[in-house]
Amino acid sequence: MNPLRPLLPAGLVALLVSGQTLADEATVLDRIVVSARLEGVTAFDTPASVSVVDVDGDAISAGINVSDFLQTVPGLSARDRQNYAQDTQLSLRGFGARSTFGVRGVRLYADGIPASMPDGQGQVSHFALAGAERIEVLRGPFSALYGNSSGGVLQIFSAEGQAPTQGHLQASIGRDDSRSIGASLRGANGGFGYALSGNRFDTDGWRDHGAAQRESLNLKLHYDTAGNGRLQLVANHFDSPDSQDPLGLTWAQVREDSRQATSVAYQYNTRKSAGQDQLGLSFEQQLRNGHGLRAMAYAGQRDVEQYLSVPTFAQANPLSSGGVIDLDNDFGGGDLRWSWRGDLGGHGLELTAGLSADRQRQHRRGYENFIGETLGVPGALRRDERNTVENFDQYAQAWWQFAPRWSLLAGVRHSAIQFRSRDGYIATGNPDDSGSIEYSKTLPVAGLSLQPNDSLRLYLSAGRGFETPTFNELAYRADGAAGLAFDLRPAVSRNLELGGKWRNGDGASLEAALFRADTDDELAVARNVGGRSSYRNVGRARRQGFELAAALPLAARWRIDLAYTWLDARFRDSFPICTGSGCTDPTTQVAAGTRIPGSVRQQASLALRWDSGPWQAALEWLGVSDVSVNDSGSQSAPGYGLLNAELAHNWQFDGQRLRAFARIDNLTDKAYIGSVIVNEGNGRYYEPGPGRGLLLGLRLDWSASREE
Repeated sequence: MNPLRPLLPAGLVALLVSGQTLADEATVLDRIVVSARLEGVTAFDTPASVSVVDVDGDAISAGINVSDFLQTVPGLSARDRQNYAQDTQLSLRGFGARSTFGVRGVRLYADGIPASMPDGQGQVSHFALAGAERIEVLRGPFSALYGNSSGGVLQIFSAEGQAPTQGHLQASIGRDDSRSIGASLRGANGGFGYALSGNRFDTDGWRDHGAAQRESLNLKLHYDTAGNGRLQLVANHFDSPDSQDPLGLTWAQVREDSRQATSVAYQYNTRKSAGQDQLGLSFEQQLRNGHGLRAMAYAGQRDVEQYLSVPTFAQANPLSSGGVIDLDNDFGGGDLRWSWRGDLGGHGLELTAGLSADRQRQHRRGYENFIGETLGVPGALRRDERNTVENFDQYAQAWWQFAPRWSLLAGVRHSAIQFRSRDGYIATGNPDDSGSIEYSKTLPVAGLSLQPNDSLRLYLSAGRGFETPTFNELAYRADGAAGLAFDLRPAVSRNLELGGKWRNGDGASLEAALFRADTDDELAVARNVGGRSSYRNVGRARRQGFELAAALPLAARWRIDLAYTWLDARFRDSFPICTGSGCTDPTTQVAAGTRIPGSVRQQASLALRWDSGPWQAALEWLGVSDVSVNDSGSQSAPGYGLLNAELAHNWQFDGQRLRAFARIDNLTDKAYIGSVIVNEGNGRYYEPGPGRGLLLGLRLDWSASREE
């Protein structure tokens, strides 16, 4: 029986009963605005699944991994790899699950600045958690309004500068000699405000050959101009030198010693260095008669040097790119938006229209990872190309409350994305791989919302999204020939969502959603040979499921937070793949109905929280079902359940607060697989999660007295 059938009546009946029973008690909560394309619509009124996660001083975390804050978001799988040479593994409703590094299929933003490149690949490593205020997660059809690679949208926002001057200092220590220190400073004077934050993190790594260091700085300035305008500048710096990469393990290696690194990780000293600097400037101005303008421009640079474990014999192939990646990325872009608020037929209407353009210029070089008998050092040049990705998008959106209890939100975005590559490495057996291709799609979306009372919303939304190949996926042809894989087509999805939201004035809330996304031209791995991953379009796929999130105050001091996701993500067409090491001719057939690897079928979190004045405590449980690791579904990582506990005490003095905290992760010392490397060519799919670990820390929050 389809699990959606029993869950649908239960979820919707609970929403309706709760809404009718408590309608008289409900009060309208503080307005939370979903930023970017949905500026004028609150999260509660948006006909889509939207989660807003507060990042405040009460969160017990080292402040490094964004995954620490996202476990209670339904539909979102956020896995800390315990490998700082690779980014956090993110997928939303099964989109992005195939990513072996970085983030694909999910749009990322930091303070309104894109953290996803025009080709759809992004990183969250530079997200500045020390000064963050909130994280917003948008799922479902309306993510298409953000353009390419929009299976969902994740945004982080820094706190605003405000008076009186305030700040914090936090230090923590944890397992494996991990040390973190962070600080922030915020203030304002008249129309000028500032917020500065920074963090440094060092660890020896839970697994062998896993040491890492990270430094980040974030600056946010604003100036309020006459006529209700605001000029804002955001600057960000990130540096992570020589993060060691222990690589994945086979299942036999996991059973032997889950903390070990693969032998070739030592032989080639696999590691990654990444640095990023970026600057963004925005200006917003309210005009007469409900009109408004917003302009944003940004620019940045990201440099990556990564040493891989590609065997020396594999690099004998004249088409090999070597085993060292040297990547320089310059990126920038802008957005210009007009908005208007007024009435149509006596009911509220808001219109938004704009233009968006982004450009990524990439100088990619590849070197052999050996000189003579010495491994893990840069050798002869094997790749030298300059790649450019540009997009130019136009979008429009309208929100109309056409009746007292009904509203309509509709929008459309046209995206045009051009890839160009100029090959500077031409040698015997390696011809000129230069070329270009352009993709374009028009993406409509609409949602209808019913407001039975002030505390309840029911909605239905539908739309279309698309995802182009990234430059990494275009890098190699599936047939092994020279040139880029310009035969790849973008994956196009048709999305549908039915949901409801309820809340009351006592802090209780409940949200439920049913969703389906049908995709044509799904992208999947064609083969992995000699360190080269190539991709192909494999036909149709379907992602469907159910989400539930609840916050339930039990008494004055107790609260329960619950999140549950059921996801059925499958290929709908059969297709051939390679299964053996070094395979170049795909002959193994993946049957229609096979699960999409990397997607989590069931995931749940439950947190019991207690707050009694200066003391706070929590007990958390996280459950994850088994995860398929390859397209054929022949192997999988088993499911697991983890128990975490935390305790904190606050001291107040002279208006300041000192907070001591302790957290024990994996309280029962459960052995489990924390993340997987989908379709890893050597069968090293598994990245084990850490055992029991203790985090201890102190945080001082201070505020200058406001002058009388």
